Amino acid sequence: MATLPLMAGGLPTAIPVDEASRVGQARRAAQQMAESLGFDETDAGRAALVAMELATNILKHAQRGEIHLQPAISQAGNGVEIVAVDRGPGFDFAACIADGFSTRGTQGIGLGAVARQAEVLDLYADARGAVVMARLYRRGTPHRDMRYGAAARPIHGESVSGDAWRIAFDGADTQVLLIDGLGHGASAHAAAQRGVDGFDSDPLGEPDALMGALHVVMGGTRGGAVALARFDGARGALRFAGIGNLSAALHTLEGSRGLASHPGIVGTQFRRAQAFDFPDAGGKLLVLHSDGLQTRWSLRDYPGLAGRHPAVIAAVLLRDQERGRDDATVAVLRRRG
Repeated sequence: MATLPLMAGGLPTAIPVDEASRVGQARRAAQQMAESLGFDETDAGRAALVAMELATNILKHAQRGEIHLQPAISQAGNGVEIVAVDRGPGFDFAACIADGFSTRGTQGIGLGAVARQAEVLDLYADARGAVVMARLYRRGTPHRDMRYGAAARPIHGESVSGDAWRIAFDGADTQVLLIDGLGHGASAHAAAQRGVDGFDSDPLGEPDALMGALHVVMGGTRGGAVALARFDGARGALRFAGIGNLSAALHTLEGSRGLASHPGIVGTQFRRAQAFDFPDAGGKLLVLHSDGLQTRWSLRDYPGLAGRHPAVIAAVLLRDQERGRDDATVAVLRRRG
């Protein structure tokens, strides 16, 4: 029997951290998510501790920020991803990871405790602020971290997003979906979710053919912009098809190469989707985002960020490049050739 692809997607839970009671809220939310994913009491307690430490660090060093929670996939079962985002003064990771160091003259055990509890830990800090990402899995189960990340936020005042993302992993092959439902609110959300359902029925399909299938299943909705990027691990090649106003590019330390989309609205009207091949995509950073983010940004403005975990990159870009006038989503993937 063929194995099903590993699937990631959804809207993260965002908890604002602006006063002491939010620390307890973050701790409880992390524990509840861990328990819902099958963590036992001890492992769920580790997730709660990490969320508490990261939220406490935000209050101590930046006064305000956010904790983002979402499942993280692996071959051994889902884990919990906890991301702390702030606009504080930043810090030295190597120094802060050692117990006893603090930039505020306090005991300074926060990041050291996080490092001991998390299976995956990475961060980025500069003058704009800091992002710390921790992923936790059930202890005693083998896992291999999947090098992807996504950050998303609905427009202010909405509880649902008209954007949707999905990543499917099947061995060395991967496909990324990004949908921006036309407008925002419930109708845009319904259009995007219809597209996600269509993607789930054939998550590793060829992008041009799959785009046509999504056009059919999104019919009757207001439609939306869609990007599909399929990575062939055996060849280290990427095939991309895009319709509508979405941004996609392959990034290296030397620069970036944009991936072209065609005009149209999937579910309403567009010409036949044309897929483009990029044969040397292995090891490069794939970044897709909706038009809720600015387009004139460059990883060169963030020294060292390109080498960080894709989940950290996604959180930094959402924090700094969000327009604030629409739903915003950014998905980041790095796969080896």
